[in-house]
Amino acid sequence: MAVLRVVQGPVQGKIYTLDQDTMTLGRHPDCNIVIEGVGAVSREHARIIRADDKYFLEDLKSRNGTFLNDEKLEVRRKLNERDQIRICDLVFVFHHGTPEVTIDNAENFDGKTARMGAMLVDDEADFSNRSTITSKIDFSSGRSGLQLTVNAETKLQALLDILQAIGASVDLDEVLRKVLDGLFTVFVHADRGFIVLKDKDSGKFIPRATKHRREDDEDQIRISRTILNKVTQGKEALISDDAAKDFQGQSIVDFQIHSMMAVPILSTGGEVLGAMQVDTSNILNRFSQDDLELMASVAIPASVAIENAQLHEVSVREAAIKQDLALASKIQRGFLPDKAPDVEGYEFFNYYFPARTIGGDFYDYIEMPDGRIAIVLADVSGKGIAASLIVAKLATEFENCLVREPTPEAAIARLNNIFCDPKWEDRFVTVALMVLQPRSHEVCIVNAGHMAPLLRHADGTIEEIGQAVSGLPIGVADDMEYEPLTINMAIGDSLTAYTDGIPDAQSIRDEFFGTERLLTELNAKPFKNVDEMGRHVIDTVRRFAGSQAQTDDMCVTIFGRNA
Repeated sequence: MAVLRVVQGPVQGKIYTLDQDTMTLGRHPDCNIVIEGVGAVSREHARIIRADDKYFLEDLKSRNGTFLNDEKLEVRRKLNERDQIRICDLVFVFHHGTPEVTIDNAENFDGKTARMGAMLVDDEADFSNRSTITSKIDFSSGRSGLQLTVNAETKLQALLDILQAIGASVDLDEVLRKVLDGLFTVFVHADRGFIVLKDKDSGKFIPRATKHRREDDEDQIRISRTILNKVTQGKEALISDDAAKDFQGQSIVDFQIHSMMAVPILSTGGEVLGAMQVDTSNILNRFSQDDLELMASVAIPASVAIENAQLHEVSVREAAIKQDLALASKIQRGFLPDKAPDVEGYEFFNYYFPARTIGGDFYDYIEMPDGRIAIVLADVSGKGIAASLIVAKLATEFENCLVREPTPEAAIARLNNIFCDPKWEDRFVTVALMVLQPRSHEVCIVNAGHMAPLLRHADGTIEEIGQAVSGLPIGVADDMEYEPLTINMAIGDSLTAYTDGIPDAQSIRDEFFGTERLLTELNAKPFKNVDEMGRHVIDTVRRFAGSQAQTDDMCVTIFGRNA
């Protein structure tokens, strides 16, 4: 019975049995194979049809297409063993046979590995007196400690060939391919070869490059875990004259591997990056001690090129991430208001600066149909990308809640229920909402777990407003009720709301700026307007922190009634 095995996507490694004559794939719950967690999949995306033990794939006019072996499917196509099916970001491999056979070591596959036709298999070693491992080279002291006696002219020519082939390439896949090409040029009796590299995140060895002597040889290369472990753990290169005898396992027997050489790939610091192996199925062609020393010599410049290519990959990846974050920062700032409201008798100040490229603080001015102005300040738990995504959700939901609900407290309650959805992974948001009615000079304050806004009177005295009626942050508990507090703004009064990046700012002596110092600075002197007040606070915090790195997002909003 045929199966589909997921090699790339949220459910990597999962097996789908094709046990019906027609199997539909899509995001609709009625599909035979329901694709979840992958964007842009059509409701009914594709289907697989079984006829006379043959399987055919066709696209169901999906929006983003179905791809077979990286070719967009236009008409129904027959599926062959190990064909690759791509639907958006999900990649399947088609197998004839039972799931028990096809899932062997599925965790070692990613999309690239599956296309190479290589897999790691567990086997058993038999290092008895019958062992035909004829030679070893110890790498444990590092690359510089190798003592090689192979003919200098031969070694030099092989090294020059490999170095010339590698050239100045910084593309890892190209480097690996050229290394294998060089090995096959040097070892003319090699039938197969491969290179595995250690994944830095998982620590697993992943096949990254394979090569067959015969271009029409499409057999899957099975990589002996025993050989791999011996080479990488012991940091030693080895030859076996009869691998089938030394390593008992299907990976050796199935392909009738006789003589083989395996060499570790080490970094400049002596850490294992991976390993490479060549082998032959011809019993008459055996590798020699000179061959092993030659391959060990090749491993040194190859490892330098691989290490450089990996560093280049990291650099390119980091540059792409930096570019994405810069774009995300630009988009996030687009959620913030372009300018303060123009309200007769009132003036506004706002400041926002994230600790990272993107942040979790948010403020907004929302003009309501009846002339009221909502001043919103919020702080999402956490920092970085996850917090910024919630900020995006806040920006789209806040105005909707304020317009739909009759009172500010009902709007916060509605917003709270939206963020109590489990998909937000227990993230919570503290919110200070201040709704100003300019005609009556009343301000309705609703506090959801945030620090109390600071009311500064015309005479300079300051009081914290609404702390006693503060409710829980939104996203903590369902169906919360929030209590409003209404105050009147006199001429010269101002309200300041801020996030904890202000009081939590640290000096080079690891002292916190603190709320008391903030109150002191707000009362430091008469201010001409709220803009002067806000800039004084920010400048004071910056001077206090000095060269100390910012640890949290900073956000401040101030509005006041002028004369």
